[in-house]
This record gives sequence, structure tokens and C-alpha cells, in this order.
Amino acid sequence: MIKVGRTILATAALVLFSAATWAQEQAAERLADTLSSYSTFQAGFTQTVADDQGRVIQQTSGTLKAKRPGLFYWETEPPTNQFIVSNGETVELYDPDLEQVTIQDLDEQVSTTPALLLSGETDGLAETYEITEARYGDHTREYTLVPRSEDSQFLSLTLTFYDDELQAMRLEDSLGQRTELEFGNIRINQPVPDVAFKLDYPESVDVIQGMQ
Repeated sequence: MIKVGRTILATAALVLFSAATWAQEQAAERLADTLSSYSTFQAGFTQTVADDQGRVIQQTSGTLKAKRPGLFYWETEPPTNQFIVSNGETVELYDPDLEQVTIQDLDEQVSTTPALLLSGETDGLAETYEITEARYGDHTREYTLVPRSEDSQFLSLTLTFYDDELQAMRLEDSLGQRTELEFGNIRINQPVPDVAFKLDYPESVDVIQGMQ
């Protein structure tokens, strides 16, 4: 009887594992389909950063543009003026106050700038993240992405959609800090010229090449 009971438990565990894996694969496929349907995405945003006690420690606003394949532009307004621009291979981070530009490989920056998902490849999402989906009513869906790599700089990323329109992102890191992005004035699949993703800065700034 004990062996039979163990066999039944093992079979049940295998069925539950298979069901969970299938659900994650389906969630990853639906998320990838939604994101890949965005040839361009433009929006204004408000970014709020809170510590592990829920206290707001920073709030900024700005604009972003994304265009597949690989083009991305992010600008935060003063007093924390900052630019992040991607050409699909590298990411340039420009801080006017520091008069400094840091250039890194694209893969190194996705973990710190998840909004790059709006312009990057979506085919490998299931390989990079464990993805779960939650539905709220007929219109709202949330996808939570947990990185499979232990080297990731965040623990989870949640994307909220209303009728397939991305409304918000929420990121949590290992220190308990939470960053929330809320989007407004959203424009999807409207033409954006490639020149909009060019970063201009004075020749006098320091240019730092990131680790390769």
C-alpha cells in the first residue's frame, strides 16, 4: 500500500508540474504575441520608486519610444534628466549632469531597463523568464515575469494590459525596492522615423565603454 501511495503521489505531482509548465508556456506565448504586435510604442510615463517599507524615494516623469526591431528611446525630465537609447545592439546611457555617456551591450541592459522588451525579440521569453498570467474581468490581464538567471538585477517584473494596451510595469528587486511605471498618452503602431532614436550629446562628454 505504501508503494502504491507513493506512486499515486508521484503521478499527481508530475501531472501538476506538467500543467504548470503548460500554463507558463501558454502565458509566455500570449505575452509574446501581444508585445510582437507592437511595431511601435510611444507614451509618456510616470516612474515611482519605493523602498522596502513602501516609502516613495523618487518620482520622475518622461517619454519613451520603441520601434521594432531594436530601436528604443527613453528620456526623463529634469531635475533627473537622463537618456537611454538603443540601436538594437548597444545601449547608450547619457547623464547630462555628469556629462557622461556609458555604452553597453544590449543584453547587459535589459535587466535594468525592462521597457526594452517593447523593442526587442519576444521569441525567447519562456527561456528567459518563468511567466504567469492573471486575468481581472474581461479587459485586464497581468503577466508576471520571474528571471530564470540568478544574475538578474530584479526578482520579478509585472506587465499590466487593458485590452492588449500596455498600461503599467512594476519591478521588484532583491532589496525589496519597487519601481512602478504608469503610461499615458499611449500611441501604438503609429509611424516613428528612425532618426527619433538618435542620441545627440556634446563632444566634450566622457564616453565610457561597458564590459563586453
